[in-house]
Amino acid sequence: MKLSVFYLPKRVTRPPGRAGCMDMSWVTDRLAVGGGIWSEPKMAEVARAGVTHIVNMQIEFDDAPLAALHGIEVLWVPVDDDFHPKPPEVFERGVDFAATALERPGSKLFVHCAAGVHRAPMMALAILGAQGWGLGKAMETIQASRPVADFADVYVSSVESFLRSRLAETK
Repeated sequence: MKLSVFYLPKRVTRPPGRAGCMDMSWVTDRLAVGGGIWSEPKMAEVARAGVTHIVNMQIEFDDAPLAALHGIEVLWVPVDDDFHPKPPEVFERGVDFAATALERPGSKLFVHCAAGVHRAPMMALAILGAQGWGLGKAMETIQASRPVADFADVYVSSVESFLRSRLAETK
């Protein structure tokens, strides 16, 4: 298993809801978590932040048309925030996309859902876990940069199950 190194950046997080401000929290220097983009001005802000790849976890809106205008690659993984277990395929797609994206020097990944509270942090947890982070440390790091992140037990269990199955496949 190839491990990537993430460096923790200085925390610069804008509060959600301010006009013209994208709801984006940098967890590491190359991984951000946040809420929905919804509009071209906010996608332009995402592009100005240096984001090259997006994992969109929201079922409500596909970012691809907005992102294409800025040359940003998008993986849309529409998942309902229903507090039901999530199948491994959800994480497999996102983790593989993130791994490929982060192999490129200078790339930056934004993982988001509608509010950046459940689904995006869940996928960020899977991404960091697949990179070799312990889940406790990953959750602590995500919540330090994004205090609204909430790790529902069912979602953490889904990530743990995915990581166990992924580890078993590599043996």
